[in-house]
Amino acid sequence: MNRPLSRMPMPARRLLRSLRNVVFGVLLALAALVPARAGVEIAEVTSPGGITAWLVEDHTLPFVSFEIRFRGGAALDRPGKEGETMFMAGLLEEGAGEMDSRAFAREVERLGADFAFDADLVGVNVSAKMLTEDLADAADLLRLALTRPRFDPSAIDRVRGQVLAYIDSREKDPEAIASRMLMARLFAGHPFGRPPEGTRASVERIGRDDLLQAHRRALSRDHLVIGVAGDITPEALAPLLDRIFADLPARGAPLPPRTVPKVAGAVETQPFPSPQSVILFAQRGIDRTDPDFFAAHVLNQIIGGGFNARLMQELREKRGLTYGIGTWLADLGPAEYWGGQTRTVNATAGQAVALIRKVWADVAAGNITEDELQAAKRYMTGSYPLRFDSNGRIAAILAGMQIAGFPRDYPNFRNARIEAVTLADLKRVARRLMTPDRLEFVVVGRPEGL
Repeated sequence: MNRPLSRMPMPARRLLRSLRNVVFGVLLALAALVPARAGVEIAEVTSPGGITAWLVEDHTLPFVSFEIRFRGGAALDRPGKEGETMFMAGLLEEGAGEMDSRAFAREVERLGADFAFDADLVGVNVSAKMLTEDLADAADLLRLALTRPRFDPSAIDRVRGQVLAYIDSREKDPEAIASRMLMARLFAGHPFGRPPEGTRASVERIGRDDLLQAHRRALSRDHLVIGVAGDITPEALAPLLDRIFADLPARGAPLPPRTVPKVAGAVETQPFPSPQSVILFAQRGIDRTDPDFFAAHVLNQIIGGGFNARLMQELREKRGLTYGIGTWLADLGPAEYWGGQTRTVNATAGQAVALIRKVWADVAAGNITEDELQAAKRYMTGSYPLRFDSNGRIAAILAGMQIAGFPRDYPNFRNARIEAVTLADLKRVARRLMTPDRLEFVVVGRPEGL
């Protein structure tokens, strides 16, 4: 189970975009008819100005998908201004250049484009789809949004209200409360330990000058990663990269420092009026460049990666304590952790925590079977090609690979690395990485037995 970092909803798409959405809906439906590709040819394209992107050409359908990531995200927020990066990202579609919010939306609609802007703890994320026939004009519009956002007072007030409503909603969400508690414990004193959306007090303090600073700090060429897929050649993409991104600042704010999660084996509880308790747990993780990463990836699948995983069998199938439980290897760039989550009725919360610890200790001791290994391999290698089923998803994979530090040929050798993992590898890596006595828990609800 791969759990994404939580993201703040950006302003709702306007009704004016309905026609554009129909156009892309039809194109995506057609794309779904194209078989998923087992092998992917990825080209590295460098613009005359030195901006680099990874490209997968696909001339089947007349549109191009861009996935643009700016490293840093909410971790770049200044003390006392927590939430400024997410706030800023929510305003990127609210007018640019000479166009106010409505004029910008009308131009997006006229061009049949689709832009989405958001931010999370580790990055500002931009997804853009453009029809081939309007590629140049759509690229110019995207350039304006990224380099010349207006931050009009009326838009700031509107988006601030949406951010505050989101913060209020998270105070009523036990999963959000648990996630905030866990990150605060793992990364106390580090930017990763702060809520990326900020607090009501910090967001109310953020003014237009703060948003301009957040924009300069977060959206810069040294933070930039680009994945592109669709109906475009390397020769056409190279000058387009300069057209869109050359006006960004060369350098942004320094990225957050390297850190290691703080884990001590504690169980922290937070009362919440609910018939169920939310349980999150974590220990230190593994860097994606570590030679043991693929073995750890398979190990995670065996422990909490699906319905047949060890934790699902022990907590759900044998004892009926939960509808689901999953684990994930989280890579935040300068930090990694190995996390998991479940829910159970309050009366069995203590039993669930004890069982998670027991499974963790059992696997750490090397109690893994060849059948479990082979089942994990079949699922992981069989499902992987299905991820490459649309240009949008391919562009996102290309950006994610660059963020993770994977080489361009990663999709072509990834399954072979999974297949190469042996039972001996799993047992060795389990002994090396798994620390059941230092597994950190947070529980939100009215848990019993803790």
